[in-house]
Amino acid sequence: MRRFFGSLALAAILWAPTAIFGEEHHRYYDRERHDWHEWNEVENRAYRHWLMEERRERQYREYARLRAERQREYWRWRHEHPDWR
Repeated sequence: MRRFFGSLALAAILWAPTAIFGEEHHRYYDRERHDWHEWNEVENRAYRHWLMEERRERQYREYARLRAERQREYWRWRHEHPDWR
């Protein structure tokens, strides 16, 4: 029993910094423009706008789950609207 709680405490200590400070950072490569894009809150808002307003989608879809052609379509739009916030 003592080993179990010791192992549990060790796992909590090792996992805590990840839970507290571990923000997910995603980067996506735009093959047409040969550049990288950091996915952050600004990019997320722009994507939601593009998806709901420009594409007239009825449901939110994660960017990572879009087909490659739709992802390229998004980056084309994004490069045409660099100041969109």
